[in-house]
Amino acid sequence: MLAQSVYTLVNQQNGNLSFKVFEFDNSSYFDHIQRNNYFTLIIITAGEGLAKVDLCEYTFEENTLFAFYPYQPFMLASEGPLLGVCIQFHHDFFCIYRHHKEIAANGILFNNIYQQPFIWLQENTKKSLLNIVIEIVNELKMEALRKDEVIVSYLKIFLVLATRIKLEQQSIEETKTHDGKQKTIIQNLRNAIEENFRMKHSASDYADILHVTPIALARITKNHFNKTLSDLITERIVVEAKRELYLTDKTIKEIAYELGYDDEYYFSRVFKGKADISPQFYRDTIGFNRGAS
Repeated sequence: MLAQSVYTLVNQQNGNLSFKVFEFDNSSYFDHIQRNNYFTLIIITAGEGLAKVDLCEYTFEENTLFAFYPYQPFMLASEGPLLGVCIQFHHDFFCIYRHHKEIAANGILFNNIYQQPFIWLQENTKKSLLNIVIEIVNELKMEALRKDEVIVSYLKIFLVLATRIKLEQQSIEETKTHDGKQKTIIQNLRNAIEENFRMKHSASDYADILHVTPIALARITKNHFNKTLSDLITERIVVEAKRELYLTDKTIKEIAYELGYDDEYYFSRVFKGKADISPQFYRDTIGFNRGAS
């Protein structure tokens, strides 16, 4: 489709990658751990394999769309041919935080600690998304005025369509939870984490809030999310920290304190344990956008 070419936009101010789209015809691009400082969208058009994302493993096949946020570790392993298209873009090219009200992708498509980082595509939706990619490539080939603005518009449409699919599939998955009591606990746990993650960091805190035993809650969490409760809580803290690091000029110490850590160095160790980089390195490589919201 793209003649196996790579098309890019470069930030003229610092020389860094702003936007990139390319077609791949084998698994060598992603068969090792990736930790990119930009968002990555991958449409698998042919092939199957195993995706390793954070500490979880998922099987995948053709007609899958992956969505990874900056510095999220992932790799795609496939024994046979793996074909598809990849889009990558930097925060400074398109900030999902600033455009949250328009596209609602943050916390659904990206930075979604409660769901797997991919969606399944029906033939018609896959075709729609690939058509948008073709339009983006056509724009990148041109020497035209404000092509970046046009590409952002196409990217917004792509993200909105993908987010709609994600929401629809989430709704279907939730209806498959047959145990009404367990379904209620899972939803209450999500709500409790969202309301309390800044101050309550231990699994036992949430067992107390939900009035269930720590062992029972740990079992339900592992079965449903394929993660420990401690991992869920820490991931939510780190997601918020990343948002603050990009959108504000608060110091690391201020962000740590607002997230319930009196010791900024301990907070930095927690952050690095999840992101594999320090909060300062994250800010230095992602950049930050003062006053944006």
